[in-house]
Amino acid sequence: MKENAEVTNPRATWVNTTHDWSGTIDQDHLEHIRSQPAEYAPSGLIHLLLEVLAYANDEAESAGRRGTCTVTLHTDSSIAIEDNGRGTDTRVDEHGQLIKKPIMATQDLRFFANPASPLLPDGHPRRGMSVVAALSDWLVHTNRRLNGSWTQRYEHGIPVTDLDSIDNTPATGTTVHFHPNLAYFLHPGLTPTDLDLTFPHLDITVAAP
Repeated sequence: MKENAEVTNPRATWVNTTHDWSGTIDQDHLEHIRSQPAEYAPSGLIHLLLEVLAYANDEAESAGRRGTCTVTLHTDSSIAIEDNGRGTDTRVDEHGQLIKKPIMATQDLRFFANPASPLLPDGHPRRGMSVVAALSDWLVHTNRRLNGSWTQRYEHGIPVTDLDSIDNTPATGTTVHFHPNLAYFLHPGLTPTDLDLTFPHLDITVAAP
């Protein structure tokens, strides 16, 4: 068994809720997003940030509590969002392979092609975390769960590392640190004043890099 991740039933039996467990990357999906950035990130960088925060809000709502989230605007134009949730679901399949729910490189089954997708605080439809990954030069997803902690790097939405184990900490949660591809955005900068954001189950703090 790899690390402490929970051994589950065969992968073919895993139930799809938000994403399809049968694959780890959908290249056509990522290319489609990159071909239409104005459709999938209509308010620019703020929309990418909101897509990430929406997952933290979901996590807090499902736990029946208020969550906390810290947003850091780095001087290299990258953005880091850290939450205190349970971490992204990560399992071990029947072959002993560590599998993380493919939220970055496949479509969110609830939102991406759904005309009734809920609106984010910028007034535009929620599409899923793959929009953030696809429109970023790189993204590092750090995932801390009770059964282990890992990190994985993506470039243009495509995973370029395996799940690399990191030291456990008492706290759980995720950190999504991404560098948006600024060529996709007419107004590439974000300032702390842009981050006066409200989610019903989330307390958001803006931190200095």
